[in-house]
Amino acid sequence: MDSAEPTEPELPGHPLPAFSKLGPATIEAEVDEALAAARRTIEAVRASDGPRSWDHVVVPVELALDRLSRSWAPARHLNAVMSNDELRAVYHNCLEKLSRFHTELGHDTALYEAYTAISEGDEYPHLDTAARKVVDDALRDFRLAGVTLPDAERARFAEIEAELAQLHARFEDHVLDATQAWQKPIVREDDLSGLGDDARAMAAAAAERQGVEGWLLTLEAPLFHAVLTRADDRSLRQELYEAWTTRASDQGPHAGECDNGPVMECILALRQEKAALLGFDHYAELALENRMVERPEDVLTFLHDLAGRALPAARAELDELSTFAAEHYGLDALAPWDIPYFSEKLRQQRFSISDELLKPYFPAPRVIDGLFGIAGDLFGLRFEAVDGVDVWHTDVTYYRVLDRNGSDIGGFYFDLYARPNKRGGAWFADCSSRLRLDGQFQQPVAFLTCNLTPPIDEQPAQFTHDEVLTLFHEFGHGLHHLLTQVDIPSVAGINGVQWDAVELPSQLLENWCWHRAGLDRLAAHVDTGEPLPDATIERLQGSRHFHAALALLRQVEFSLFDFHLHMAQEPLDEAQIRSLLQQVRDQVAVIHPPASNRFAHSFSHIFAGGYAAGYYSYKWAEVLAADAFAAFPTEEPIDAAIGQRFRDAILARGGTRSMRENFREFRGRDPDPEALLRQTGLSG
Repeated sequence: MDSAEPTEPELPGHPLPAFSKLGPATIEAEVDEALAAARRTIEAVRASDGPRSWDHVVVPVELALDRLSRSWAPARHLNAVMSNDELRAVYHNCLEKLSRFHTELGHDTALYEAYTAISEGDEYPHLDTAARKVVDDALRDFRLAGVTLPDAERARFAEIEAELAQLHARFEDHVLDATQAWQKPIVREDDLSGLGDDARAMAAAAAERQGVEGWLLTLEAPLFHAVLTRADDRSLRQELYEAWTTRASDQGPHAGECDNGPVMECILALRQEKAALLGFDHYAELALENRMVERPEDVLTFLHDLAGRALPAARAELDELSTFAAEHYGLDALAPWDIPYFSEKLRQQRFSISDELLKPYFPAPRVIDGLFGIAGDLFGLRFEAVDGVDVWHTDVTYYRVLDRNGSDIGGFYFDLYARPNKRGGAWFADCSSRLRLDGQFQQPVAFLTCNLTPPIDEQPAQFTHDEVLTLFHEFGHGLHHLLTQVDIPSVAGINGVQWDAVELPSQLLENWCWHRAGLDRLAAHVDTGEPLPDATIERLQGSRHFHAALALLRQVEFSLFDFHLHMAQEPLDEAQIRSLLQQVRDQVAVIHPPASNRFAHSFSHIFAGGYAAGYYSYKWAEVLAADAFAAFPTEEPIDAAIGQRFRDAILARGGTRSMRENFREFRGRDPDPEALLRQTGLSG
């Protein structure tokens, strides 16, 4: 797609962002204008002599906040995918302004009283479910923003919110900078023994970009993963492992540069102070105010139960791996940088399967077509690429989503490949939310971002099976955003959904990557077009439970660390944070990293993302997803009737009611906690 001279596509609702025209000055000007407009609207609502009603209070506020969100979304996104110093400075400046505005909004007693009057008035019972939920959520959010605090405490609360916004951004900046800072030139190809052609090509492309001879190893996810799982040189694996696990810390090759240790201390102290101001014992209590799991003890019980079920199997898996490495490779003891490598060797021996074998069967065009076909048949959709959309990079494609009757639903941007100056990981973010208020209409638009293996030379990109899972995962989030039938932005799509349930659609969609019905659509050899052989599919399916207990325990370890961290009632220093992580590992881990490991320093999910005291959500939502997938036929799970039920009960509902109610509508009962254990082969 040529984005040099973008044209404006004909799409309903507000126009898409003109990324080619977005620079630091234009970004800040647009945000300033939207902020000023929002303040004018809110002041007009406060000063109005009109009735305290839905139309006079909530509708203008929703419209103003939606415009502000649309002005900020492309700036926030660009800072994540095309980072540079100038853009970052503007991003931080705007972030401070937005934080101040939202804090002022949360402390607006006149607006709080207006929403209270609506909730207590004669109109409230006659509002529809979505409108009542908007009012109820707003009142909850006002209280959690400290609107009822005394003046001095409210002022301190505002300071905390502003500081936290900057600290979260600084944490993420440090991780990105530390990831970009590490590079290792390779001049002898023999040093890359074990790596496949695609990994070598990525390293060669990195060297060419930097103007160095030979190959260049970096910490970009596809290349890092390839080295850890495939490189025969143990010292090379160790070097990359240590660089990765010491990012943004006081250890490793860039010790002290971009150190997130003090940032973590400040974030945790401010979160605890914020929770205490609101009357909670600790931040975890505050975080559970909009969750399916309502009590801290229930979160801990859930996680410890999973750990107890998985520990014996995980110990057996690790013992088997140690024996394998000793018997076949003469290794006396497994180090952490050996485990991915020998796990891949054992997986190959047991299942005769590997990333190198599978990747040619997962070329990007085939995978994307298969993804669209599966989602289309399940939920009655069509996906079409749109030419002429202004994008931020040549890798990016915009698609529109159409319903079975041909009507437009919305659209999404795909930015799939790893590259320099792009934040690591994979994520969904909203560009615009569905809206139909006061004669205005707009469609939902999503950003779907990954860091998958990029195309090399003239060949299409070829994905590992794990990367295919990642793509399906993020697409599930996108469908949750796009298929909403709710017209009010604050409860449309994933907005207003309980945080520990937002992973349900994304984790559900992953299941079709394991099933023959899905794989037949996703896999075709890049050169011959041949389908994935039956025997290979069977081996891939057999490998699904390979080291399942080790993988589950790893997530439980992260979840317990996160939750205990946010249950602390006194500020923790960096040494205490490390000590807490070690205590959790002593309880539930079977793999113990070296003392230099600084995992927490790059744990962006909880220190820069939305998962503080919520990382357990991944496992909780996996229970929901495993149980939901069990509703589909075992032999032919691409079932349009059940897919439509899921769309109607869960994807369409937004945040208008609890996920427990949604799930009951879909399954006819509450979630079955055993579902996840059955799916991972750990039941009983």
